[in-house]
Amino acid sequence: MSLPDGILPDWIFPHEGIALSNGCGHNFDLSSMAVQIEAVCRQLDALDQAIPLGIIGDNSPAWVIADLALLASNRASVPIPPFFTPEQIAHLILSAGIQNVIHEGKVIPVASVFPFLNIQAIPGAPSLPPDTRKITFTSGTTGNPKGICLTRDQQLATAQGLAGILGELGVKRHLNLLPFSVLLENIAGIYVPLMLGAQCICPPLKEVGLSGSSHFDAEKCLDTIEKTQAESVILLPQMLQALVACIQSDTGSDQRLRSIKFMAVGGGASSIATLNRAHQLGLPVYEGYGLSECASVVSLNRPNANRPGSVGLPVPGVSVRLAGDNEIEVCGRGYAGILGEPPLTQSSWIKTGDLGAIDPDGFLTISGRKKNVLITSFGRNVSPEWPERMLMEGGLLAQVVVLGDGQASLNAVLVPRSEEVTRRDLASLIQHVNSQLPDYAQISEWQLSPTRFNIENGFATANGRLRRDAIARHFSTY
Repeated sequence: MSLPDGILPDWIFPHEGIALSNGCGHNFDLSSMAVQIEAVCRQLDALDQAIPLGIIGDNSPAWVIADLALLASNRASVPIPPFFTPEQIAHLILSAGIQNVIHEGKVIPVASVFPFLNIQAIPGAPSLPPDTRKITFTSGTTGNPKGICLTRDQQLATAQGLAGILGELGVKRHLNLLPFSVLLENIAGIYVPLMLGAQCICPPLKEVGLSGSSHFDAEKCLDTIEKTQAESVILLPQMLQALVACIQSDTGSDQRLRSIKFMAVGGGASSIATLNRAHQLGLPVYEGYGLSECASVVSLNRPNANRPGSVGLPVPGVSVRLAGDNEIEVCGRGYAGILGEPPLTQSSWIKTGDLGAIDPDGFLTISGRKKNVLITSFGRNVSPEWPERMLMEGGLLAQVVVLGDGQASLNAVLVPRSEEVTRRDLASLIQHVNSQLPDYAQISEWQLSPTRFNIENGFATANGRLRRDAIARHFSTY
């Protein structure tokens, strides 16, 4: 069997030397990559092309090769997040009808990997939107994860838009810090470097300091950046916060970051205090915004157009507008449909569910989720992200959630940044923030959470988004 014509030359830029590496001597140039892709494709020949295949495993060159092989063979892939619970994995496999997975370059039956599954319950080929090539499951904030169906062209359009922005930076080595099952890293951390002729460095996640869903060792990450001489990385907000806290110098960045040219941060809102501190330390940090339904990145700050506090300008090929209620709508990048739901009625504008603003220069700012709006017992509408953002800017908090739907006033649950932050410090912060807010958006009461909000305690998703309903149910009993 030979690869379908054009898979490598169509969008992978010719590389001189290493194109893919695990950072520890396991390297591939384009020729050896093609050999490995073909080997995986041969294993797929005997399988029903209509049935999606899962990809499991830690970050590695083998994961990248499996992903590219599925694109080459025109099959739907389903990246399986390692941080999903057994219940979420079971839902993912059953809803997608997965019968086989690719792990470390080998196609194996799903039941041999997940023995807790009822193999008899796995259906046959699911009904997929036309041309579906990837089903990305979002952990969401409530209920079972949903599968967003994307075509090959939708994924590559996002990658091409980002490549158009980042090409001028001359990045030659990108270090993967997020799991490949996260769409942001899959597209921006694999496809973009390959399009730009850069080397994709993908060591096991523990080597870059990430373990589980929310444990991050900033020192280990800095050491790996220095070791690999990485020039670009993608971070979640909590990872950026940890890196900034790790850097002690007031005059310059940690020397381990000398090679870095671009640090993208996304997946959630970053505090202005953290962004400002990062810039003071000389870190080339640029916040962006995206969602799975738009094939990941929608907007991004960049070296020649950076406005901290915003999530940047739309990437090439994307247009953004506001509806009458300030809900953000996106055009130019869509998805094929949602797995298990009726066929998508395509609209040129996608409603994101996020509220925001667009300044005269086109920079987009996110103010909160439409569904998160709190309505007080006095009938006033408040986006909790508004006071939350102001509280985070004080630099004393690691996390905060504002509650108060149906109540006369708002209250907050606070997670201090460290044990050194006192209740007196927090009281002063609340007083300062309240002085800048109208009465209906002020915090009347507050309490401390004994732990951070994370996936283990059910109070956050894997990328740090708060599970507000769960937090409200738990802390309303105190």
